[in-house]
Amino acid sequence: MGYTKPGRDRLNATFAALADPTRRAILARLANGDASVLELAEPFAMSQPAISKHLKVLERAGLITRGREAQRRPCRLDVKSLTEATDWLEKYRRIWEGNFGRLDALLVELKTKDAKHKPTKTRGVKR
Repeated sequence: MGYTKPGRDRLNATFAALADPTRRAILARLANGDASVLELAEPFAMSQPAISKHLKVLERAGLITRGREAQRRPCRLDVKSLTEATDWLEKYRRIWEGNFGRLDALLVELKTKDAKHKPTKTRGVKR
């Protein structure tokens, strides 16, 4: 068995959880505030147990937490895992932007060289 870093496991779980559109919709709803399982299930054509499975995936990924208020178990967004995923993506965005910047500069340089070396057409002079 290979060694994997705990941070990488959480990052993998975060991206796996975000891969599902239902889970992304649940997170979007929770961005507006806490909600119960029933409230989260409302807009979806699926059973409460199916929603609960999605919530478990989100909870294992560290994207949500569940509280306890009497009989109600409100879910709330936990931004720590999203922040880690954003930081990871940001690192690669900077790399890609640098690569594209260098490519743009090279293309400008090549166009300039091409324009300098292109023979100019002269019109024939009638005598």
